[in-house]
Amino acid sequence: MRVALLGFGLIAGSIARALRDDRGPWAIAAWSPSGAGPRLAKSEAIIDEASGSPAEAVGGADLVVLAAPPLACLALIAELDGGSLAGALAADAVVTDVSSTKEAIGRRADAAGLRFVGGHPMAGREVTGYGAATAELFASRPWVVVPGAHARSDDVKRVEALVAACRARPVQMSAAEHDAAVAAISHLPLVVAAALVEAVAGAGAGSDREDWPVAAGLAASGWRGVTRLARGDEEMGAGIIATNGPAIARRVRDLRDALDAWLVELDRAGGPDSAAVAARLADARRRLEAVE
Repeated sequence: MRVALLGFGLIAGSIARALRDDRGPWAIAAWSPSGAGPRLAKSEAIIDEASGSPAEAVGGADLVVLAAPPLACLALIAELDGGSLAGALAADAVVTDVSSTKEAIGRRADAAGLRFVGGHPMAGREVTGYGAATAELFASRPWVVVPGAHARSDDVKRVEALVAACRARPVQMSAAEHDAAVAAISHLPLVVAAALVEAVAGAGAGSDREDWPVAAGLAASGWRGVTRLARGDEEMGAGIIATNGPAIARRVRDLRDALDAWLVELDRAGGPDSAAVAARLADARRRLEAVE
């Protein structure tokens, strides 16, 4: 099966490494805007072809993987739909993606009439780029599979074969279910991490809070852990938020309600009730441990 990877960072690079380790009948072509990652992967015999253009990669592909940020995926779908890539896409080719949002991309692919099966591997690392790719990234992790309106059962099986080769677990669900879930566990934390930095350090250039240097000098692993997502790729983060705004907004409102309840406790006459605070912290820990 010929697989075309459009975009070649951590996720696509890890897919390529996993497919090569699988030793199945995979022929792998990859393209990225810079071309650096695919050239290196070709020199390491991880892929078979470092394509000079997206059309070159897509030509003859059985499965096209859109491995770019969400807004770039939308742009690639537009090219597949009557644009520069339309002529290169085989009639029986299946298109999938690895984006963190599914509804907006799925709607665009359905409108284009593509045999589209959305995908989202629930795995990642703090570092990015092909240099950080590993064949183990997806092992035993869920990989959400969202069949599009024009996808056939064999199309879904083709994508699930890729998932299996990466040693992940395919989990079928609707785009709406996916976006609501990841808004809670992934996208809300991204907004919270950025908002926390804005609240503590200041928002916008030249607006540092006066006490930020002192606080920053005392910060340790707790601060770094809770702000980790704010250290990520801003283009990727902006695309995620732009394509899942309503679902994230609902979760932000839920968080606002929870913070308002904490403010009531913090502003309690005579100071916070330590027993009530301990009970809330214990309940939060219990909920986390119940699913670990």
